[in-house]
Amino acid sequence: MTLALETTDLKVQLRWTEGWFTVCDLHRVAPGRGVAALLPDGGQVAVFRDRSDRLYAIGNRDPFTGAAVLSRGLTGTHHGRPFVASPLLKQRFDLETGACLDDESVRVPAYEVRCASRD
Repeated sequence: MTLALETTDLKVQLRWTEGWFTVCDLHRVAPGRGVAALLPDGGQVAVFRDRSDRLYAIGNRDPFTGAAVLSRGLTGTHHGRPFVASPLLKQRFDLETGACLDDESVRVPAYEVRCASRD
């Protein structure tokens, strides 16, 4: 018997200033896609899940345009490193570190992320 993800109580959480912040239910993050969520400080985070079920979280704001769009970018790998390409100007951001792969002087915040059972 296979358990549908929608029936589980797993949550996506990221490390925040004083512990873990719940972002969304795991089933809301489809493999190969991203979702955007608001942070407690009013900022935004882009959460991604790869096809191997690894989770990543980076800032959602594209530093080249100022638009909050990274969660809508295309994901891929470059030399074994997972990245998301901005949907606007196509710069690629490493999903583990937030570093821009096309301009080493630019980066977005990267967050520690985990999947946990509902509190």
